[in-house]
Amino acid sequence: MNLAGLWHYWVVIALMMIGMYTMIARENLVKKIMGLNLFQVSVILFYVSLGKVAGGTAPILIEGAPATVYSNPLPHVLMLTAIVVGVAVTAVGLALVVRIQGAYGTSEDAELSEIDRADEAGAALARGEGQG
Repeated sequence: MNLAGLWHYWVVIALMMIGMYTMIARENLVKKIMGLNLFQVSVILFYVSLGKVAGGTAPILIEGAPATVYSNPLPHVLMLTAIVVGVAVTAVGLALVVRIQGAYGTSEDAELSEIDRADEAGAALARGEGQG
């Protein structure tokens, strides 16, 4: 087997690395969710490509037919479920980002951390912990 014949694995690796880099390197929560989506797509593509058998046909049994090679339908069926779960996770994540944006006025991770630290310091001062 040559490397050109395994092009779909290279696509999987590229999508996976782009998705992981986007999740790690970006500060914006929407971009992090889109990176998670790219990662999910790469996993789905990987499983679907594993289910394909060279020279295989759809697993429909015909009585009296000669012995044939069948493709495995299970990865395709499982990935249909994964697609639905991925869409649901994306929808919930984006809905949370909309709520965070509305409550705090930003969707940047560093700014949210600063707001959280300021809130904790203000709560400590209100309890009298900051006075010595």
